Amino acid sequence: MRKYKFKFMNKIEVKGNWNEQKGKLKQKFAILTDNDLMYEEGKRDEMYGRLQIKLGKSKEELHKLIEEL
Repeated sequence: MRKYKFKFMNKIEVKGNWNEQKGKLKQKFAILTDNDLMYEEGKRDEMYGRLQIKLGKSKEELHKLIEEL
């Protein structure tokens, strides 16, 4: 259900929500930089790719990790 909620949020809500999650990820993984967590509309897969490389996690693991924040 959470995935559907994300799709219906407007850009401001997504950006605000992502900024909050980004801060939590940086607290949990000190090696992450703002550049690693840069979210651009339509480039979510690129961001997940950067995170996969940096953290050594699968895409599914990253989705779960972000949902649990």
